[in-house]
Amino acid sequence: MRIALYAFDGITMFHLAAPLMVFGEVTRLGLAPDWETRVWSDRAGSIRTEEGFPVGEIAGPDTVDWADIVIVTSWPESLPHIGKDLSAALSDAHSRGAEIAGLCLGSFAVADTGLLAGRPAVTHWTKMTELRERNSHAGVDESVLYIDHGDVMTSAGTASSIDSCLHIVRKHLGSAAATRVARSLVVAPHRDGGQAQYIERPVTEASGGTAIADVLSWALERLDEPLPIERLAEHARMSRRSFIRQFHLETGSTPARWVLDKRLNEAKSLLETTDRSVENIAALCGFGSAVTLRQNFRSAFAVTPTAYRRQFAVGSTTTSIVDRQR
Repeated sequence: MRIALYAFDGITMFHLAAPLMVFGEVTRLGLAPDWETRVWSDRAGSIRTEEGFPVGEIAGPDTVDWADIVIVTSWPESLPHIGKDLSAALSDAHSRGAEIAGLCLGSFAVADTGLLAGRPAVTHWTKMTELRERNSHAGVDESVLYIDHGDVMTSAGTASSIDSCLHIVRKHLGSAAATRVARSLVVAPHRDGGQAQYIERPVTEASGGTAIADVLSWALERLDEPLPIERLAEHARMSRRSFIRQFHLETGSTPARWVLDKRLNEAKSLLETTDRSVENIAALCGFGSAVTLRQNFRSAFAVTPTAYRRQFAVGSTTTSIVDRQR
C-alpha cells in the first residue's frame, strides 16, 4: 500500500503528523511491512509549518502517480479554491483507481475537484456552512466523523483524522489490525457518536421588549413543565397562528424546535456538571422520561446521554486516571 500525503506551506504539524503516526504504526508493528507513506507538495523541496518549523525532503507532484491512496491532510484556513494542477492530479489518480481522501479542511480540496458530485461530505464543524455552499450538489453530514464512499473519503475536524486513518487501516487490513494500532497509540479504535456532539448550537433569541421575548424568558423558567404551542401562545396573548408566525419572524425557528433545543442544551449542561441520573435530568428538562431524552439526544448528537457524560463530564477524565493508578 503506497500512501501519498499532500502538505503545503502553513500546514499545522498535527494534521501532517496524525496520518504519519497511524500508517507508520502499521509498519512498526509488522502488520503490513510493505506499506509506505510519502509526503509531497506542489513542488519538491521543503515546507514550513504553521508553527514555524521547516520540513525538508518533501517529494514533488509525481508522487501522485506512485500512490494507491492520495490524502489531502488539511487545507489553508482561508479556504482557497483548489488550483488546476492539484485538481488534475487528484482527478487523474482517481481515474486510474487510487483512493482519494480529504482530512479536516482537506475536504474542501476534494470537493473542488468534483469527485464528490451527488455525494455527502463532512469537514470541521466550524466550516460546515462554507462546505455546504461550496459543494451544494453533494451536501454535508455533520453527524459523523468521516464518510467513506469507497473511492473518495472526507473526515471531520482535527483529531478525527486519526479516526479516519484507523478506518483506512481497518478497511484494508481488518479490524484486528486497526484495533492493535489504536491500542498502541492509546486511542479508541472507534469513537462513539459523531461530530454533532462537539458542535456549539446557539439558540436564537428574540430582541428584548417584545411579547415573544417575554414568552422565551417565561418558558426558560418552566422547562420541566409541558410547553405546548397553545400554552406559549396563551401567555403571549396571541392566537396560535399569529404566535407561530411572529415567533418565526423574531427567532428564525419554530416554538417546538426552540423548546427542544433549550431542553437539549440544558440536558448537556447537567450531564457535564452534575452527577444527577439520566432519569432525573429528563424530568428537570421536560422530557418526561429517560427514554424520550435518550431518543432526542441521540437524534441531535449521535451519541447517548451516558456516552456524552463519559466524554465531557467535568473532572471525569482526571478521576478515572487516579482511580486506575490506585
